[in-house]
Amino acid sequence: MLIPILFLGSVAAGSYAFLPSTWHKLRHKLRREKGVADPTLYLTFDDGPSPEYTPRLLDLLACYRVKASFFVVTEFAEKNPHLIRRMCQEGHLVGFHSARHRSAYWMTPRQTRRDFANGMAALRELGITPVYFRPPWGVVNWSSLRQIRRHRLRPMFWDVMAQDWKKHITKDEIIRRLQRRTQPGDILCLHDGRGAEGAPDRTIEALQVLLPHWLEQGFRFQTLERYA
Repeated sequence: MLIPILFLGSVAAGSYAFLPSTWHKLRHKLRREKGVADPTLYLTFDDGPSPEYTPRLLDLLACYRVKASFFVVTEFAEKNPHLIRRMCQEGHLVGFHSARHRSAYWMTPRQTRRDFANGMAALRELGITPVYFRPPWGVVNWSSLRQIRRHRLRPMFWDVMAQDWKKHITKDEIIRRLQRRTQPGDILCLHDGRGAEGAPDRTIEALQVLLPHWLEQGFRFQTLERYA
């Protein structure tokens, strides 16, 4: 009796979050144009803003006149409204990354609705009407999809990730992964907050090397508003 119950529970959990998440990631992959000739990259940053790391990242982007897209967690945005204002003033895009950064695997429909409602309200208080949403860990559930439609958001995933939030990832390894994985037209997912201690610092150090290198190669950087 226990085995069928566990099996049904696994099926229910899979249909609730695994299936919609897998479908959206596959849809993003299939939508990607093959053989993109335009040397554009889309830098995106999740999990901030961080009062320690985000200002340094913004300084670096300003130094090279690079525009990026920031998917913010609103519990951090509310504590650092000056960083949200600075992002906007400097031409970056601000998107929604949840109110409390919880995985949709473990959120009930009621919790999901509340997270969207609270997060969107917090961003409106900061003068932001987000268009793009990136789910924490790239996971959505069926309730997430309803909230995305309700709030007229566009889910946005990524093409390249360097696992830069991990404890033992070095600056050199982040550089190596990004150089090896990045192609023209890619959306890069990096982090300016949360993660292991000091992780965003290594991301910034890697970008100090990569940004001038990419610019010398002829790449240009756009916010996601320009993404096809």
